[in-house]
Amino acid sequence: MANYLFVCKRSFLHADEVGLYNKRLQRRHADMKDINLTEKLKRYFGFDAFKGDQEAIIRNVLDGHDTFVLMPTGGGKSLCYQLPALLMEGTAIIISPLIALMKNQVDAIRQVSELDGIAHCINSSLTKSAVDIVKADIQNGITKLLYVAPESLTKPEYVDFLRSIRISFYAVDEAHCISEWGHDFRPEYRNIRPIVQEIGEAPIIALTATATAKVKVDIKRNLGMMDATEFCSSFNRPNLYYEVRPKTKEIDKDIVKFIRQHPGKSGIVYCLSRKRVEDLAEILRANDINARAYHAGMDNVTRNQTQDDFIMERIDVIVATIAFGMGIDKPDVRYVIHYDIPKSLEGYYQETGRAGRDGGEGICLTFYTRKDLQKLEKFMEGKPVAEQDIGRQLLQETANYAETTICRRRVLLHYFGEIYDKDNCCNCDNCLHPRELVEAQDELSRVLVVVSQLKEMFKVEYIVNMLIGRETEDIRSHLHNNLECFGIGDDHNMTFWGAVIRQGILAGYMKKDVENYGLVKLTAQGRRFMAKPEPFMISEDREFADYDQPESMVTTSALDEPLLKMLRDLRHKKSQELDIPPYVIFQDNSLEDMATQYPVTQTQLLNVIGVGEGKAARYGKDFCALIAKYCEENEIERPDELRVRTVANKSRLKVGIIQRIDRKLGLRDIARSEGLDYDDLLSEIYAIVKSGTRLNIDYYIDEIMDEDHMLDIYDYFRDESETDNIDDALDELGSDYTEEDVKLVRIKFMSELAN
Repeated sequence: MANYLFVCKRSFLHADEVGLYNKRLQRRHADMKDINLTEKLKRYFGFDAFKGDQEAIIRNVLDGHDTFVLMPTGGGKSLCYQLPALLMEGTAIIISPLIALMKNQVDAIRQVSELDGIAHCINSSLTKSAVDIVKADIQNGITKLLYVAPESLTKPEYVDFLRSIRISFYAVDEAHCISEWGHDFRPEYRNIRPIVQEIGEAPIIALTATATAKVKVDIKRNLGMMDATEFCSSFNRPNLYYEVRPKTKEIDKDIVKFIRQHPGKSGIVYCLSRKRVEDLAEILRANDINARAYHAGMDNVTRNQTQDDFIMERIDVIVATIAFGMGIDKPDVRYVIHYDIPKSLEGYYQETGRAGRDGGEGICLTFYTRKDLQKLEKFMEGKPVAEQDIGRQLLQETANYAETTICRRRVLLHYFGEIYDKDNCCNCDNCLHPRELVEAQDELSRVLVVVSQLKEMFKVEYIVNMLIGRETEDIRSHLHNNLECFGIGDDHNMTFWGAVIRQGILAGYMKKDVENYGLVKLTAQGRRFMAKPEPFMISEDREFADYDQPESMVTTSALDEPLLKMLRDLRHKKSQELDIPPYVIFQDNSLEDMATQYPVTQTQLLNVIGVGEGKAARYGKDFCALIAKYCEENEIERPDELRVRTVANKSRLKVGIIQRIDRKLGLRDIARSEGLDYDDLLSEIYAIVKSGTRLNIDYYIDEIMDEDHMLDIYDYFRDESETDNIDDALDELGSDYTEEDVKLVRIKFMSELAN
């Protein structure tokens, strides 16, 4: 057992009291070994069995050991500190980053007891009288879990109070916030260890959903728990279905259709820009979908109200930027849609991980076009070169995931360092609609030769250029165009070779050195292959231009759908009366089990998934009465026919853009003032000139390009092109011309010649 018995730092204990306290603590830990945890789990939470490492983690906490938990979203992290807190003497201090997250968890844990004081939170939103109530419940031994923001934990009045109570352990939730290498770094988290030492030593459990090896070490070092027992769960979420579709002009219609096929279910749609968020939310509402927008540009009151309405199921769909997410503890989100591809697979995993956290249905639908990657690259402008390089690597990993034809789950898990040894997960679009495999033994051999002759010092893009014989400036500067391997793969295109390399990495013949900018290295298995080649089958990447959309995953349903709907309606009514989220009363899987088992007494209700004594006593009567009545009545309802409506264009934006261009403001300044991405602004300006309005942007073009450069593009549109397509123009003009240049001159050309 970790040496947390030296509580002499607590000034309120004398030396003789320390000995007595330590003996009592030792006896408590010994008593904990005899506890039937499965019985306690059923009693408090209504579950028959633990998931994954939950039981081992809880035992470790009960034994007084420091504990590090890496468990993906939906794996049941909260239970790992909630159950031991309920069982141990004293109060557990739960350090959490967001007020909304604390409030949701307090509401949820109160449902396992008839005493509301069993869980409290202390934060800046509480009045003095409310804080006094919290303190009284703690001193009276009622409160088992106290949720505290890291900022509040440092306040002297709270430190003094916490020094006077018995603390069972500290739980640091969202522990990746500690690390500067983490995706949600918060400096306040760096102060946790010094405050813990000031308040009083107790075991620490740190929990996070995503952490690289570097982040994990940083967390443990900062919390002073390098010897902590580690529990790292699989990143695999078998209930999540992954699908990538091409983004076309019909994307809004596609999303409306998808949502209308899942009526009444909670969902999140992520968009890259605030403008897209607001526009799509308006389109969804126009099609009778109960949706609301959410982004960081909105005021706090509106954002908080929107978040509460989503949790309370007053709205079905949130259309949001990535500003929406970490504070949401909602287990029954049934789908997450990405309107735009995320900037990294880590971000993608976190965002899709908000679906199906209760283990039920979770559909992860992503729309993809390479133009999204170009937009994301623009966001990196102005950052240090090294950071831009890493950012481009992450974007390329995302593109590889979108374009691959092999199991998406396998690709995703490999990214997090986990091997998925099944060839078909049966729950992603690629596995449900597999492409034909082709033999690529010779091609893999050629790839390994190139990697070897390059001394394992280059990245995928460089290797592909070597294979196809493309003399880039880098290749010429290294004199690699003189190597024998240069151009040995010119019989295939870049897309093909990218697929060979990625699938060769997944198969273990090569690896990427993540800590060294993604350089491709040979493995021992790869060297054996070079000496003695063996069969190697691959599937070629998707060409999104001629991609046929597969059918969406067929969703499962409860045995008795009409009853399930009535149960959901009752749950919603109760949530409104009690002002708590519906899932706090009963989660979806509990309602589905009720609609299968038809329990009509509270005793029978205890056999339902997720229903313990507390919930059965608190809510069971009305639900059992409804089920008993339904046994004599049965109704069937048909869904309404789908109608997709569009939203009229907003004239305010058009007028604002025209006025600012007339005043000769910089286009990037105009984009910021209108809350647009720069690329979206250029599209808006082009739409304006295409509709017949003449705009003069010469003042802006003259600043960023010389006249000859501009005239080359202008002449292309005037003399050579039969279309205004940007991609065609870039292919014809060559690499000396950027997409921004071409779009600007296209606007000038259309304004002058078409209007």
